[in-house]
Amino acid sequence: MKAGPDATPFVRLFGRYLREQGLPVTHQREAVAEVVFGSGEHLSVDEIERVLRSGGHRIGKATIYRALDLLVDSKLVAELDFGEGFKRYEHRLSAEPIHEHLICLNCGTVIEFQSAEVHRIEASVSAQHGFRPTRHKLEIYGLCRDCIAAGVEVTSHGLTCPIETV
Repeated sequence: MKAGPDATPFVRLFGRYLREQGLPVTHQREAVAEVVFGSGEHLSVDEIERVLRSGGHRIGKATIYRALDLLVDSKLVAELDFGEGFKRYEHRLSAEPIHEHLICLNCGTVIEFQSAEVHRIEASVSAQHGFRPTRHKLEIYGLCRDCIAAGVEVTSHGLTCPIETV
């Protein structure tokens, strides 16, 4: 698992949010926050639970989900849906807070990237339409380098919309 920043200041910030909301700062909430803030990955609930268990924590999934809901409500963590049938969580206070995602349809690898061109396009299109953007999300789905090298092919199932690009 890719290491993230020191989680301590972010866990403290989350604790402040909880206190401002009149909610208790529990050991379980702090433990979940430490895992999310201490990781450089896009974590699923199962992955968070696995990290917690390996650290000796016995925290049930329902408690993990509730802690994640609070982290998302605090705007310190983003909830991401890459079409895998479950959500992933990423802290929003990373070194690169604005980035895009490449998602492998075969192995689920998520690659982050930054592009000045994406930001120029956003600014240009917004200006043309008199629009003031507050955020954007770019996700590109396909196959990662390793899956391509392994000969993986993407097959489409069901109907294909005539305007989709393949």
